Amino acid sequence: MSVPSRPGMAGRPEVTAFYDKRTSSLQYVVADPATRACAIIDPVLDFDEKSGATATRSADAMLDFIREQRLRLDWILDTHPHADHFSAAGYLHDTTGAPTAIGEHVVKVQQLWKRLYNYPDGFPTDGRQSSRLFADGDRFRIGDLEAAVMFSPGHTMASITYVIGDAAFIHDTLFMPDGGTARADFPGGDAKALWASIQRIIALPDATRLFTGHDYQPGGRKVAWESTVAQQKTENAHLRGQDEASFVKLRIERDRTLPMPKLILSSLQVNITGGRLPQAESDGRRNLKIPLDALGDAPWD
Repeated sequence: MSVPSRPGMAGRPEVTAFYDKRTSSLQYVVADPATRACAIIDPVLDFDEKSGATATRSADAMLDFIREQRLRLDWILDTHPHADHFSAAGYLHDTTGAPTAIGEHVVKVQQLWKRLYNYPDGFPTDGRQSSRLFADGDRFRIGDLEAAVMFSPGHTMASITYVIGDAAFIHDTLFMPDGGTARADFPGGDAKALWASIQRIIALPDATRLFTGHDYQPGGRKVAWESTVAQQKTENAHLRGQDEASFVKLRIERDRTLPMPKLILSSLQVNITGGRLPQAESDGRRNLKIPLDALGDAPWD
């Protein structure tokens, strides 16, 4: 499904959300209403873990939308190496030629998961799989819209927030207010760092539109993805009445009860390589590598 935001104005991008029900993921096309330049944020490459099949339906739906709206794709952006879906950044780059980008600390995630997968010494861990690696404070443009990068670690070591005009794309740092905050127990995660990242995000102007990367529809409500800084400060289920110490305690205790995402071991080996599937082997087939007993004793269900 795709739903556009209200029409844009100067400094206000048009944001269209594409919801992937299979992974509860939100992908975005962010457009400058003046120049019709756009960016794709956090695209999903379809994967069926039961059959091992892959497809490009989700990414192609965004490309169809871009063509229909006569937009020009300037950027393909990921907020972090995802643990619950494959990134379609590699496919979109090969299809369109648009540059890809992610935060510069992806190299730390590559190094960590290289060890977990026992990849050979020649496996590149310098971020070369992306066209650009963003540092905290970096700026770039989508048409006439100025975009800024905020380093937002905690959920992962490499998470970043894209602030584009009056909108911020926060992915797993904050969910909708009734969904709380992201977990911080993946390899390289840190609840204290997550708290600090959240404080930077909610220090943005109260009217800033916040776009999350997942919605798990608490209570069975309809899918939602847009809130404001003001709403998050007053309504977020994991922030109300908390200070750093109580939040860290809440986050750690909650994370101990959560099973690992079903695709974490599948998706990280794709996403640390810029959303590219493994190379085909001698029989022409691509194979995923699943290290056993690598993630400790997380709950099974």
